Amino acid sequence: MYLIITSSRDAYITNKILSNKFRATDANTGRAGTLDLFKLYSESTLAGETNPIELSRSLIKFDFDKLIELTGSILDVNHSSFKCSLKMKALRAGQATPQNFRLAVFPLSQSFDEGIGRDVGSYGDLDACNFITASYADGAVVAWNTAGADALGQLGESSIDIIASGNLNDGDGLQDLFAVQVFKDGNEDLSVDVTTVVSGILAGMIPNHGFRLSYSGTEETDTKTRFVKRFFSRHSRQIYKQPMIHVSFDDTIHDHHRGFFFDVSGSVFLNNFHRGRPANIVSGSALTDLSGNNCLAVTIMSGSFSKVVTASQHVASTTPAVGLPGVYSASFAIPMSETSTVISTDRVTDFAIKSGSLTFDEIWHSLDGTVAFHTGSLTLEAPTRTASNFTSRKPSIIITNAKGDYTRGDKVKFRVFAQDHEAERAAPKKRSYELKSVILEEVYYRVRDTLSGDIAIPFQKTGSGTRLSSDSAGMYFEFHMSNLFIGRVYSFEFLIVDRGQEYVIDDLALRFRVDP
Repeated sequence: MYLIITSSRDAYITNKILSNKFRATDANTGRAGTLDLFKLYSESTLAGETNPIELSRSLIKFDFDKLIELTGSILDVNHSSFKCSLKMKALRAGQATPQNFRLAVFPLSQSFDEGIGRDVGSYGDLDACNFITASYADGAVVAWNTAGADALGQLGESSIDIIASGNLNDGDGLQDLFAVQVFKDGNEDLSVDVTTVVSGILAGMIPNHGFRLSYSGTEETDTKTRFVKRFFSRHSRQIYKQPMIHVSFDDTIHDHHRGFFFDVSGSVFLNNFHRGRPANIVSGSALTDLSGNNCLAVTIMSGSFSKVVTASQHVASTTPAVGLPGVYSASFAIPMSETSTVISTDRVTDFAIKSGSLTFDEIWHSLDGTVAFHTGSLTLEAPTRTASNFTSRKPSIIITNAKGDYTRGDKVKFRVFAQDHEAERAAPKKRSYELKSVILEEVYYRVRDTLSGDIAIPFQKTGSGTRLSSDSAGMYFEFHMSNLFIGRVYSFEFLIVDRGQEYVIDDLALRFRVDP
């Protein structure tokens, strides 16, 4: 799954010297369209200071309610596929930009108010937050512990503004909680991994007060001027350039009912519902839940051949000790060389070689075999083998259940139909038939704004963030419309990785709008 979280507050704070007379330490920029980072060395004069340094630092806050809803159901923050990246777009408008510098991102230890300031010329708007004050609450000013939100310490310490390190009780001991990015040319966007911090926030270990972005270490105190690195703020009219955290994790399910091959391990799934809701199977006079590992069994049989495998409650990227309610899976392989007899003298291997496939009865039942829960069928096919090292298909893809309008609160399971035109032309046809979707093992989606051309959600192959799932009915993916902006029109595109080739297909038939 891929989720995008936009910032809920941002501003930058500064102690810039104005007119060589005073510092603008009480200035607020909460409604400015950019987040400016600069360090000036001896560029101004101020009474009582020799070679004065002027600084700015950016503050950014994100709300993680969307992720909190998913923890304990389909999201395990400790799963290796869970990744969070803070992304900020650089403003490239021809202004001077420093080179060969580093920016550091620290979690904040105390909250800040955004404020309503807009003046980034003379810094004449006064409000909290600013270089001295973090917020204003209950009629009282809450100051930074050190001017510029600069009191640094370990997680849990008092009187600090930013958290440099901490122990999250995850077995890794004391670890750094800040991230650093090197900017060689100076025009690069910011993209840093904040997975550890977000995981700590979701686990209640780290307070969610946001992040401080600044020049790193001695780059704030040396004798070099760095002016100016600008990022778009959340108040920018260019919505796809606002600060965001991109979240991805693997929640895919790959049911091989429609693509099971001899010699290759595959998985079959059983889904159970009670009154329309996923629920565990209950069995016996005590109506005991069937849950956990090896809680039921599957018999695969054809003629005289029979194979029994255990099945478990399925665990994807959910809490490790808790499987998905009502979802069970079993994995196994049947070799193409299997010599067990099916009918008469015909063996499994004979069917696999001569006809290229063999259909089995599939029976899900209790471990002792006394109670059957579901009966179906499973066809195994011979693997695709050819003397050529280049075999391609020409599929087209459409979403079959899409609408033209959605609200931002909708969570949609899109059904995807794939058609292999090359195979259809080659296959003989005697009469009309029902066309079934091709199941492609590796397909990813992305979302494009059809009006601006911007990529709202990219292909995410790492960690299977935007990979499609499959079941016995075909391919699908679940999508949160809250990832997208209200009033925009979008379309889906698909990246297919198949038989050594990668190609992109767009769903020309689908355009949809997101409403409030």
